[in-house]
Amino acid sequence: MFDIITIGTATRDVFLKSSFFKVLRDPIHLKKIGFKTGEAECFALGTKLNIDEPVLALGGGAANTSITFSRQGFRTAALVRVGSDEFGETIIKELKNEKVTPIAVKDKKTGTAYSTILLTPGGERTVLVYRGASGDFQKKEVPIRSLKARWAYISPGTIAITVIQSIISHLKKKGTMVAMNPSKHYLKMGAQKLKPLLKSLDVVVINREEASYLTGLDYKRDKKIFKKFKDMVGGTAIMTDGARGSFVSDGEYFYRAGTFKEKKLIDRTGAGDAFGSAFVAGLIQKKDICWALRLASANATSVIEHIGAQEGILRKSDFKKKRWQYLDLDVDPV
Repeated sequence: MFDIITIGTATRDVFLKSSFFKVLRDPIHLKKIGFKTGEAECFALGTKLNIDEPVLALGGGAANTSITFSRQGFRTAALVRVGSDEFGETIIKELKNEKVTPIAVKDKKTGTAYSTILLTPGGERTVLVYRGASGDFQKKEVPIRSLKARWAYISPGTIAITVIQSIISHLKKKGTMVAMNPSKHYLKMGAQKLKPLLKSLDVVVINREEASYLTGLDYKRDKKIFKKFKDMVGGTAIMTDGARGSFVSDGEYFYRAGTFKEKKLIDRTGAGDAFGSAFVAGLIQKKDICWALRLASANATSVIEHIGAQEGILRKSDFKKKRWQYLDLDVDPV
């Protein structure tokens, strides 16, 4: 039996960084032409641009989170779907190198998921995604008998909700604790459709923007969002807020945590995966939300100091360093 199985996406990523990639902020004009945030990453059309040396890396929610758990000393497996191609074989090899057991379904027709990440000097990014085989899980493909673990961490991407529901149902019958970081694909289904799924989970990780969207509440109303979460989420609810920190409620107490200061912001890719997986790792280790928040914040900070989602993931020994020993925390009754 594994300590934890991660379930979801695995991709082959290439990171391209250049001083010629610029961020343009013009809310009035950009929104008119379809850029909802009023921001765009830009470079000159029709020219050749110099880039830094490309960085090839493993990516995807299931792959990223599995490496956190493995480096924290857990017996870890990752259920992923890849193509029968070179990228798929590379993903399997790299998981094994990180002492993660790959439970890989191979698609003979569709290629392995692939992303190109365009990085600006300031750490902003645009991700070009080919989802490939990663989200096409069929119920009949899932090796149910191999899914034996104390915990599972699900990063569903575009995997059909019926497939995820059947996996969770099987896991819960076996006494497995289940955490999930719902994707945008899932959040678009709406609160009513997601509520039965969320009710069955032990940990739910979501960011502030997503929490506001899911609850229909103003994103600034932290406690009201969590009061609504109490009705929607069966277990512990976590809301991340980037550089502003994070919030957690276990139904009894409401926790606010700050962040560790990064040495230098290099790349935000994988910060959410790093936070969520490290929170669950900390919860398993100590059954202490304050400890889990400290490990989660440290892991996310370390990740954004490196290119790619996994280079900066902490090992157990790394977390003992002095810089990770204090984090601003407040705790109030709900």
